Amino acid sequence: MTTETKPLAGRIALVAGATRGAGRAIAVQLGTAGATVYVTGRTTRTKVSEVNRPTETIEETAELVTAAGGEGIAVVTDHLEVEQVRALVARIDRDQGRLDVLVNDVWGGEHLLVPAFGKKIWETDLDSGLRMLELGVKTHVITSAVALPLLVRHPGGLVVEVTDGTAAYNARFRENFFYDLTKNAPLRMAYALAHDLKEAGGTAVALTPGWLRSEQMLDHFGVTEANWRDAVEKLPDFAVAESPVYVGRAVAALAADPERARWNGQSLSSAQLAKEYGFTDADGSRPDAWAFITAKEAGEDVSVEDYR
Repeated sequence: MTTETKPLAGRIALVAGATRGAGRAIAVQLGTAGATVYVTGRTTRTKVSEVNRPTETIEETAELVTAAGGEGIAVVTDHLEVEQVRALVARIDRDQGRLDVLVNDVWGGEHLLVPAFGKKIWETDLDSGLRMLELGVKTHVITSAVALPLLVRHPGGLVVEVTDGTAAYNARFRENFFYDLTKNAPLRMAYALAHDLKEAGGTAVALTPGWLRSEQMLDHFGVTEANWRDAVEKLPDFAVAESPVYVGRAVAALAADPERARWNGQSLSSAQLAKEYGFTDADGSRPDAWAFITAKEAGEDVSVEDYR
């Protein structure tokens, strides 16, 4: 093991919301770089969350982290329950005495968005809308408030607020009042956390994947990661989609960068960081979904191949 091949050896990370999708891939890529990664979520091999996907569990994520070369530790945690988060952070402190990377990726609200998509605030079920805010905003606030005293104990800590959309793209309306609030909040949280962390030598950023080929998205199109391009026949723009590996490599690159403070408070995308750090998606491409979507919405004559 060398610092070149395992640049995060000895680093301790917490990926909150690592059951599937971006969170799982981020945890695995941090493990690939040698980190010890605490992975949390509500779905285990014996209990399923409201997302109702028993096929992905935090135990499996932890095993994937370890298989990748790090150490994965699964801790079942509901990040809306403050005492559960306190117990999680106390365990990390007790076991490791430090926390170097915090990734706030808790969400799990796609099942709430689908029926609300395109509806006005008064047409949206209020309980569902408020649940989106709980899952995608309140969880992040609780986790940061509880975990950051441990993270700032040593200079150089990194906080990543995972969201959907860059600050530039999210200046427009995002499909539904509650979803718009939910996915813009992490952008502002990263900006505010950057101010709080600066004196402690820490860095906070907001990070978005592009069109993510999550397990749920693949299921929606009736494909797998192995044959995902079959979905392009139904929806040609899906050709710009990226695997979760891409955003995972983005976080690993940030965490390994000794000059990452230059990004403090900024909104970043997986594609932007791929250009900066030189990594690719799992297939060797560098998709840039947000640039493609922006150009297409502006009425430009675009080709997907120009954005991969």
